[in-house]
Amino acid sequence: MSHKKTVSLAARALAGALIASASFAAGAKEITQIRFAVDPSYPPFESKLADGTLAGFDIDLGNALCAEMKVKCVWVENNFDGMIPGLKARKFDAVLSDMGITEERLKQIDFTDPLYDTHAQLVARAGSGILPTPQSLKGKRVGVEQGSVQERYAKLKWEPQGATVVPYADQEQVETDLVAGRIDAMFTDAAQAAIGFLKKPQGKPFALVGTIVEDKAIIGPGTAIGLRKGDAELKQGLNQAFANMKKNGTFKRIMAKYFATDVSVQ
Repeated sequence: MSHKKTVSLAARALAGALIASASFAAGAKEITQIRFAVDPSYPPFESKLADGTLAGFDIDLGNALCAEMKVKCVWVENNFDGMIPGLKARKFDAVLSDMGITEERLKQIDFTDPLYDTHAQLVARAGSGILPTPQSLKGKRVGVEQGSVQERYAKLKWEPQGATVVPYADQEQVETDLVAGRIDAMFTDAAQAAIGFLKKPQGKPFALVGTIVEDKAIIGPGTAIGLRKGDAELKQGLNQAFANMKKNGTFKRIMAKYFATDVSVQ
């Protein structure tokens, strides 16, 4: 094949690619607002103030992402176990509510790049001797939030060995029953427990017990924003906005407001 013909073919291929790109851009729907789903029972990630205002790490993070993208933020309250069905039913556009990336969830939805990485840990009465092991939890009642990675892990790893896993509609109900003694322990996000529940007066008799619980397949490698499969434009926009926030220091400032340790993805 001659060099001239090769150049001609390359030029036509480039022209075709540019036309396809232009057509895609012309057909792309402009994003003017993002409806984020949130479960406001999970401080410091998300909670509701006395006046009804939503506050927390995820709320600040979402508002900053919207500002970076120059779009309107709309917050939709939803129970955590209904997040994926609600997302698929288009009740909202994205889930920003401390949702970990897991293999099971990836079968149903997509995720942005990881935003942060906190850990799962057991909370029990200080001095109880309870540990996050099947042997220690045999005969014990462990509270979890419905739909969480903690629920899935506890049901797969601890329940078959004799623990009773008790799911609740939201995190506040888990904490209430732990304080009342209706459950022996709760399995939750370690940061949520340390900065939320354990800082409250009712949390004083309790502590994080044992080591953090890690399982890449069940608990996942970190937290991200949940998206409908195929929503490429929103995914690209959020990923770019978050990359900008990491570069300009916005993410670090928001993180420092809530956490004493670095929760960024390494």
